[in-house]
Amino acid sequence: MAAARAVVQHWPVLAALALVAAIGAAAWWARRRAAVRACTDRLASLRLGLAGIDALGDQAFEFALRDLLVRDGWTARQVGRQGDQAADVIGQHPQLGRIVLQAKHTRVGGKVGSQVMYQVKGTAGPVHGADVAVVVTNGSFTRDAREWGDRHQVHWVDRDRLRRWAEHGVALHDLLRLPVQAPRRRLGRRTA
Repeated sequence: MAAARAVVQHWPVLAALALVAAIGAAAWWARRRAAVRACTDRLASLRLGLAGIDALGDQAFEFALRDLLVRDGWTARQVGRQGDQAADVIGQHPQLGRIVLQAKHTRVGGKVGSQVMYQVKGTAGPVHGADVAVVVTNGSFTRDAREWGDRHQVHWVDRDRLRRWAEHGVALHDLLRLPVQAPRRRLGRRTA
């Protein structure tokens, strides 16, 4: 009863406090939305040249791949570190599912071999729950690596494809011709 009397007696103060809190929350929300919009606008126009990509370090290359996925409409995060189990970037798309990127930043002219493809195939689905597995390099792939990847559903992005993705702005899912529907099964997992 005493609490009800206090509320009735001090309602103007309580109403003013509620108004101040609402204005503060609205201002915070507006600033946050503006920051997200600015980040989205910046990423929407993101273009990276191969010379700049070649100059990056390994971790910066992973963050660049993450930013390119975000530009293409994926939510993505960089996860690469020691013991990452062949996943440097993991992304999610409402219509394309989960993607795992393994980044192989090489010196110009460097080649990625089949061993990397085996590792990615072995962990993308079972460990990371991926629907799509991709190995990305600023170099090239051996013929065996490309053929093995094509046969076993491990996509590969070599220097030429990276140029189309990073410099020309072609979305990765368009570049790889990923189906625009939610996948029904995960890579590497058996269905009954």
